[in-house]
Amino acid sequence: MANALVIIQPYWHEDAWVFDDVSKGLEKEPLEGRFEGELGELEGLGWLSELIDYLVKDIPNARKGFILLFSSQPFAGCQWELTLRGKRDGGYMYKVKDFATLEEAWLSPALLSYFEAAPKSLYIKAEPRRAKYDRIREVVALRDRVEKLEQLVGKLTLENDALRERINKSNDS
Repeated sequence: MANALVIIQPYWHEDAWVFDDVSKGLEKEPLEGRFEGELGELEGLGWLSELIDYLVKDIPNARKGFILLFSSQPFAGCQWELTLRGKRDGGYMYKVKDFATLEEAWLSPALLSYFEAAPKSLYIKAEPRRAKYDRIREVVALRDRVEKLEQLVGKLTLENDALRERINKSNDS
């Protein structure tokens, strides 16, 4: 799965960025992982939420949800590159390239739900969440288009019949 582009939809829940992925058995999974000990163990580290806040600064209502794309390979439009620094406290430390105020980010062991091993590099991009598909609205819109097309076909059929009649009259003369 090394070349896969992974898509998750993080949202803000109880003062943390979390995401759900039913296919991986993850629910309200913090992007920075679950802390079982004292938070002081990780004191002084850069927090991924700072990077996420920066990534979504131009996305309206991002805390209600947004799309996060990530891959172990560069992809068109990726915003940031993270480089693996090592393993720590069950998770993985990544250096955030070209992000001056955040030296390192701790990523959850849930990362291994998407990769066989922690990738040496991660490339990420945040996008606005797409509107939910509204099947009823789509059916109504399609029905309206069909009605308009039927009217147009009827009109063209009448015009075609009238044209044929004129051609037949001119040929009879």
